[in-house]
Amino acid sequence: MPSHTTTRYTLTAMALHWLLALGLIGLLVFGWYMVGLPFSPTKLKYYNWHKWAGMTILALSALRLLWRITHRPPALPARITSLMPRWQQVAHHGVHHLMYVLFFAVPLLGWAYSSAAGFPVVWFGVWQLPDLVAASPELAETIKPWHMITAYTLAVLIVLHVAAALKHQLIDRDGLLQRMLPGRDGSR
Repeated sequence: MPSHTTTRYTLTAMALHWLLALGLIGLLVFGWYMVGLPFSPTKLKYYNWHKWAGMTILALSALRLLWRITHRPPALPARITSLMPRWQQVAHHGVHHLMYVLFFAVPLLGWAYSSAAGFPVVWFGVWQLPDLVAASPELAETIKPWHMITAYTLAVLIVLHVAAALKHQLIDRDGLLQRMLPGRDGSR
């Protein structure tokens, strides 16, 4: 485990962060795009791709959570927390915790919706995942909006997270963003 005085994230944590960030943004944009398409074989293909990507996000989220549990993240530097209003510190921790919850909730709700709608999730067209719930059109209609609500909530939190990072980088100029970027200090 890294020491509590470490100020930077490990390279593994950085890689998982950026992979998940790119995957989530891409999946959110793709999901938003595909729901507006008219029914067609292409739309069905896109839904399958969306499900594959969602299951990949779920797997990456599990890896990221496991890494975080076994490798304590660095604390916010004292010089930054001393200048940060209490509400920003609470928001910092709240947004991070809620994002972790949604990293799991969004794909699990999508998987449950697909199962309830009677459409199995076949990861990369090869491995059929077990249904999370029995097929039920009524249950599918109940779950469907929750998948969308949690996805949009995650999108809003991502925007807040990026805005806060840019504020620290461009306005505060406190170097906080550097903790999540690879550097020459040999962090692992």
